[in-house]
Amino acid sequence: MLKIFLSLLLLSASLFSMSQYDVAKKSEDAMSGFEDSISQMQMTLVNAAGQKKVRKMKMKVLEGKDEDKSLMEFLSPADVKGTKFLNYEHVDKDDDQWLYLPALKRVKRIASKNKSGSFMGSEFSYEDLSAFNVKKYIYEKGQAKKKKLDAKEVYIIVSKPVSKYSGYTKLITYINAKTFLAKKIEYYDRKGELLKVATFSDYKKFGKVYRIGKIVMKNVQNDKTTILVWSKEKIKNGLRAKDFHKRYLKK
Repeated sequence: MLKIFLSLLLLSASLFSMSQYDVAKKSEDAMSGFEDSISQMQMTLVNAAGQKKVRKMKMKVLEGKDEDKSLMEFLSPADVKGTKFLNYEHVDKDDDQWLYLPALKRVKRIASKNKSGSFMGSEFSYEDLSAFNVKKYIYEKGQAKKKKLDAKEVYIIVSKPVSKYSGYTKLITYINAKTFLAKKIEYYDRKGELLKVATFSDYKKFGKVYRIGKIVMKNVQNDKTTILVWSKEKIKNGLRAKDFHKRYLKK
């Protein structure tokens, strides 16, 4: 009888255990299904002395099967107004990315080897601006471990980017065990040292789909921070692929 009880206990534990990949996939699924999105954004740059610069943008995103498209345009201040960033996500190769610089009236293609560089002087790299996709990472084998973070139970996921041009050797992601929404990501540089920590908050729910509301990216090596805040977001607007054509960069 004891053996039967222990067998059932082990079976129950295995049914409720999840691999790191499974947790990451459920996190991806929680953010999927919005079809497309239009929103306002605010980017705040905070230097090591605490001085701030605020930028206003607008953002459009088109959800695809594993491959999203996004278009960001800076609205203010004057020194960045009109700058546009277009991203075509890919699973089997590096993303296609372009930056339009109005002062030069020129579209600059971002080379794969340069995607670890800073985006517009922020603590976000070009690589960070791509949508999360589980297929772009290799996950540690075994069950996802749990711990408490800010009084919430989270899964801990360790992953490595597939791209050889990534600026990171690994990411450690903390995912809410109830909602499967990311709470924090630690980014390790090519030397294996902690580079940045991103915290995610203010999620908004549209039906069964969650959308991020705020990301605070803290660079622990230079003590600079960039804060992204989304507002006035609307999903399922009927956007199509043609709305993300490269010709829109110069318009």
